[in-house]
Amino acid sequence: MSLDIFWFLPTSGDTRYLGKSDFGRAPTNAYMRQIAVTAEELGYDGLLIPTGSSCLDPWVTAASLASVTQRIKLLVALRTSLGGPTASARQAATLDQALNGRLLLNVVPGGDATELAADGVFLGHDERYEAADEFLTIWRDLLRGETVNFEGKHLRVQGAQNFHAPVQTPHPPLYFGGSSPAAHELAAKHVDAYLTWGEPPEAVAQKFADIRARAARHGRTLRLGVRLHVIVRETNDEAWAAAERLISKLDDDDIRRAQENYARMDSVGQRRMAELHGGSRDKLEISPNLWAGVGLVRGGAGTALVGDPQTVAARLKEYVDAGADSFVLSGYPHLEEAIRFAELVFPLLPGKKPVTLRDQALTGGAFDVRAR
Repeated sequence: MSLDIFWFLPTSGDTRYLGKSDFGRAPTNAYMRQIAVTAEELGYDGLLIPTGSSCLDPWVTAASLASVTQRIKLLVALRTSLGGPTASARQAATLDQALNGRLLLNVVPGGDATELAADGVFLGHDERYEAADEFLTIWRDLLRGETVNFEGKHLRVQGAQNFHAPVQTPHPPLYFGGSSPAAHELAAKHVDAYLTWGEPPEAVAQKFADIRARAARHGRTLRLGVRLHVIVRETNDEAWAAAERLISKLDDDDIRRAQENYARMDSVGQRRMAELHGGSRDKLEISPNLWAGVGLVRGGAGTALVGDPQTVAARLKEYVDAGADSFVLSGYPHLEEAIRFAELVFPLLPGKKPVTLRDQALTGGAFDVRAR
């Protein structure tokens, strides 16, 4: 089997250290293009382009990458709480055409009520999933070429049509992540691939089992994947030292403020991430080589696989054994870590080609003697 390995585009900025430090990279479009081109050349299958008030707009960012990439897929946020399904269907079809069939869509109903209120959205948790269900019902029918008349609790359209078809039929694949019962039901009914944040493998296996069972009741099957950070080095000791360096600039106030902010959210997935570490630096290795330090101050995906290449590949296989065939990975800084992960771990993963000149004498000079 071949795994899909995606990388992450840091559209809110990049860093070597979490918290305040004298290092940081602004999320310029030039830097996003640099990461995208590098990831494509290394052989990553896709790029996750995130969403949020602190991020560059994901649709504009994706459009800016169309002319500088040829193969890599772009996983772009589809915000069901913002905008309407008819306009979003036109956007998706247009961008899929520009990308020649490389568009993937990440369904995001939204998990931060404060951020949503700033955007004029005042729906509760379960209401957002009700609205997302209606949105996707309309959206999918439109991209199948149907004329849609729909009247629901949250949305209503009359005679809606999409006149320009996407390259992919019936529509660009839908990805989604969520941990509540409402989220699992939405995934089972509508999406093509379900992603979970990086919880311990046994917890992920339980979530996957629930998703499969719910999907089966709708006569459907889904692909399954995991969203993780990675900190891989040539030795385990180097990797754990890098993990400690990543949070070395944090103080207790940084952690407290971040955790108070996340506690106000009504996201079940965010709550599960916070419960892995409880806001404490103690016992951050919550499962073998699964480290929760990122989640001390970062919302969303808060865990990282830490270790040497063989160890990280073995831990990824535990998720594969639970049913995962896709991984969306990230690491700090994202440009350098994308290169490091590909060089060290790709040779150990099924379907991934080595990106280095392994076992060849190489000094970088004009008279290198290479093995033949």
